[in-house]
Amino acid sequence: MLQINPNLTDLVSDAAAGLTASLGSKATITAAAPGRVNLIGEHIDYCDGFVMPFAIDRYIVIVGSANNTKEARIATAIEGEAAVFDVSIPQQEGEPKWSNYLRGVIRGFQDRGHQIPGFDAFIHSSVPGGAGLSSSAALELATATFLEGLLDTRLDTREKALLCQKAEHDFAHVPCGIMDQFTSAFGKPNRLVLIDCRSGEPELIPFDNPDLTVLIANTMVHHELNDGGYASRRKNTEDGLAILGRASWRDVTAADLQANWDKLGNPINRRARHVVGEISRTIAAAAALARNDFETLGPLMAASHDSLRDDFEVSCNELDIMVNIARKIGRNGGVIGTRMTGGGFGGSTVTLCESRKATEIADVMAREYTAATHLTPQIFASRPSQGAHLVT
Repeated sequence: MLQINPNLTDLVSDAAAGLTASLGSKATITAAAPGRVNLIGEHIDYCDGFVMPFAIDRYIVIVGSANNTKEARIATAIEGEAAVFDVSIPQQEGEPKWSNYLRGVIRGFQDRGHQIPGFDAFIHSSVPGGAGLSSSAALELATATFLEGLLDTRLDTREKALLCQKAEHDFAHVPCGIMDQFTSAFGKPNRLVLIDCRSGEPELIPFDNPDLTVLIANTMVHHELNDGGYASRRKNTEDGLAILGRASWRDVTAADLQANWDKLGNPINRRARHVVGEISRTIAAAAALARNDFETLGPLMAASHDSLRDDFEVSCNELDIMVNIARKIGRNGGVIGTRMTGGGFGGSTVTLCESRKATEIADVMAREYTAATHLTPQIFASRPSQGAHLVT
């Protein structure tokens, strides 16, 4: 069953009510930042590759106001436990665990010379957590945007995204690339964000064809990217590059891999094959999408999933089941392409399909997935949406 995306206005209203109920405060600042979905280009943002995500129309919202103290008091509809900590001193990791995403962003502002006043805040979200849709990046960007409002300042968009990436590295211990934070920061309505992860330059690609719909299917198998699996894959790619003696994966060809296959050894050679292939696939997919060549785009998405499953080994049984259901529906049933999206080990799939058949496709995916796994997925459609911004 195709879910309806919560309205941002309603989300803001509910957050403001939560702030008053939990902390007795009135909202004077409202910031919103979206999650993201990636059409293609997975696990190569930290390998100087190209990625092609967009900001989804599901948001994390932070509402609040200064409280004339030295403390941040933050309640949330996402987690049960509120956070209270002193913002007059440089931030370190602390409890509750979820507050470290905010502490890391606050530390980034402090390192830039900003004095953070005490504030009350309430966090609400329509981005599913642990679904591979970058709820952590959305939380970081919402926090940074809220602080911009609190301090009456504005950071350069790229600087703000990099600040949030550093917060995730240092406070959540996830060595992520730039894709998630850049997408949440730079997203625009009806635009994909094609990111050159070597230059750090995003390019907005039109995606305004009403005949196309993107379905996001949350398998309800949640993942934790700080449990070591993500970091070990990243280390594999770093080790592979060192063995090849190259400065960037962009300088490595398929022929280079073949010539050094045994030297790289398993699993590094397979990780390397994914990286080189995925960079090539993403470039080809962007070109195919620009010319509406869906007969080329679909197989590229399929090859991306197979590579993530077999060579990078970040898929899981539930993701494979969801992808296989969409593949079985096929082009005749309105499916253009489908693959896992995000860091993997659970999370979501992304399916590009014909708009007129989207509801029917979602119904089949949900019904057959539940029959196979006894899990009820969340399936919703999304258009590219506005990145992090102050609502008020």
